[in-house]
Amino acid sequence: MAVLPIRKYPDPVLRQPAQPVSVIDEKLRRLAADMVETMEDANGVGLAAPQVGESVRMVVVDFDPENGDPRVLINPVITKRSGRKELGEEGCLSFPGLRTRVKRSPKVVCEAQNLDGEIVEYQAEGLSARAVQHELDHLDGFLFVDKAGPSDKLSLKSELEELEDNWAELHG
Repeated sequence: MAVLPIRKYPDPVLRQPAQPVSVIDEKLRRLAADMVETMEDANGVGLAAPQVGESVRMVVVDFDPENGDPRVLINPVITKRSGRKELGEEGCLSFPGLRTRVKRSPKVVCEAQNLDGEIVEYQAEGLSARAVQHELDHLDGFLFVDKAGPSDKLSLKSELEELEDNWAELHG
């Protein structure tokens, strides 16, 4: 396993809708293991494949961050959201040091393939539900800052501009 470099905002791969996974092979399994390693190394609770430069519909989410229960979700789809949306603070490994408030459903049910290709249903609530929704947004090219309220977006403006400037300096 290896720790992969995490793509930072505004890397264009973060805005591209990810492609469905059609074949679960050794390359994909290695990517999944590396993503889990990368997420844990960065003290994250979730990581989407586009965040490591792979535009495929796969995420890893730690369903029990205190005890460690990372799961690999391939071609995930949220099938049910329940409860009134709650405002909660989020961060993102692609936005180092930046946090903002986002409304999310407190409970979700998600279907995905596991590494054996089986369809598995995952139920998540609280932080896990927030992480699942956050990571699945990445697969559609949406970022958590897109879901911030108007006043929060305004307060993030200078930090986002700084990230954009840093990225431009590195990538011309």
